[in-house]
Amino acid sequence: MLRFMPVGDSMTIGSAGEHTWRYRMWQHLRETYGGPFALVGPRETLHDKATDAPTSYEYADPDFPRAHLAGWGEGWLHMAPLIGEAVRSYRADVLLVSLGLIDLGFYTDAEQTAQNVRGFVAGAREANARIRMVVLPVIPNVRAESDPLFAAEVARFNELLAKTVADLDEPRSPLLPASPPESYDIHLDTYDGTHPNASGERKIAGAFATAMYQAWGLGEPYDDV
Repeated sequence: MLRFMPVGDSMTIGSAGEHTWRYRMWQHLRETYGGPFALVGPRETLHDKATDAPTSYEYADPDFPRAHLAGWGEGWLHMAPLIGEAVRSYRADVLLVSLGLIDLGFYTDAEQTAQNVRGFVAGAREANARIRMVVLPVIPNVRAESDPLFAAEVARFNELLAKTVADLDEPRSPLLPASPPESYDIHLDTYDGTHPNASGERKIAGAFATAMYQAWGLGEPYDDV
């Protein structure tokens, strides 16, 4: 049994009425992995915008393993202290991580955020010395399009993230960068400039799936983009 844990912010938890990219990933793995697997994590809900709380179970299709470690407004800063216990308790084998936008937008600069990445990796490995991690950089978003200073900070962080991933990668516990979807367009693949719609969900899932297939031979190429 291979256990995948999605880790992320609002783009990963999703909100009421959505499928989420987690669902698209589950569909892909179910069709291509060829072995037993599960999505694991300490949380299952979506974010309810009406109450501004993670209390909704109203998935567009609730019939899938909904477990995750994601939160609206949470970033590397918030997940670094939580990841060790989550990996240990749910016996995660592979982390699918999409974080950073919230950190840069509200909490930490690029350098501080990169330090929190290191803390996250250390915590995950302390819980499972053979944990595998796939990390997506900060993808295009409306604030970066309209705010040049923020765009520069995002670009700086993504550079530091790539260097951090390369520095911390090791054979026993590989740390794998996922490439942002080349065709990702915030005007076509999101509903508000940041949060993915159905096509955006598929492209994010495809980014993770492509990285795992190319680096580890896990599953098959993602063909639903």
